[in-house]
Amino acid sequence: MIQKTCLLVFSIWLLSCSGTKQETPDQTPSQDMEMQMETKYTPDMVVNEKDYTCGMPTSAGISDTCHYQGKAYGFCSAECMAEFKKNPEQYLPKQ
Repeated sequence: MIQKTCLLVFSIWLLSCSGTKQETPDQTPSQDMEMQMETKYTPDMVVNEKDYTCGMPTSAGISDTCHYQGKAYGFCSAECMAEFKKNPEQYLPKQ
């Protein structure tokens, strides 16, 4: 019973990131936020171990990336990347 509940919760959490695609206005990326589309990124190529917008581990898969302040960040979906790009400082860990 507990395993089924955990599986259900995990499935809902997983689908919440990549479920429906939200339309976002086209934006011209700045030099600091350049989207890398040609390179297939792996977790060791980005600085974050989890998607800063939803918390999903980058080891589960990186669907989209962007550069901010000279660093590459990985995201589980284009929607999470778009949300991060709206206000990166809100999502980056405080140092």
